[in-house]
This record gives sequence, C-alpha cells and structure tokens, in this order.
Amino acid sequence: MKAADLKQYNVHVTAMEKAGVDPEYVQGWQGGFLVNPKREQQRSNEKYEAGYDDGVAHNTDNFKKWAKK
Repeated sequence: MKAADLKQYNVHVTAMEKAGVDPEYVQGWQGGFLVNPKREQQRSNEKYEAGYDDGVAHNTDNFKKWAKK
C-alpha cells in the first residue's frame, strides 16, 4: 500500500469514527479498501456490504448516511 493510500485510509476511518458511523459500515469499508475477502454470508449485512462496496471504490462520500443520528 502506498503512503498516500495509507494516509487516505487513516483520514477517512478517523472521520467515520468521529461522525459516529455504524461500526458494521466502517468494518466493511476498511475491508473493501484493503481488498480483504468479504465476510461469510451469514455474518454479512446491508451496512457491511455498503461499506465494503464503497471501500473497494475508495468512495468516501457515502459514509454520512450511515452515521448514527
């Protein structure tokens, strides 16, 4: 992983945590960003899947809709 990618990762994970984003979304985003294999089907859920898809795409625009209000 390049240093710029690592910095982007850290900045966005910190922002998600400060915003109170659901941990399932954050874990999905982290796994997708790092190109980890997806969770097994019985442990997956909508929040995790959305985070994983955004992480794979390095999308940082959607996490706010998963923040706890």
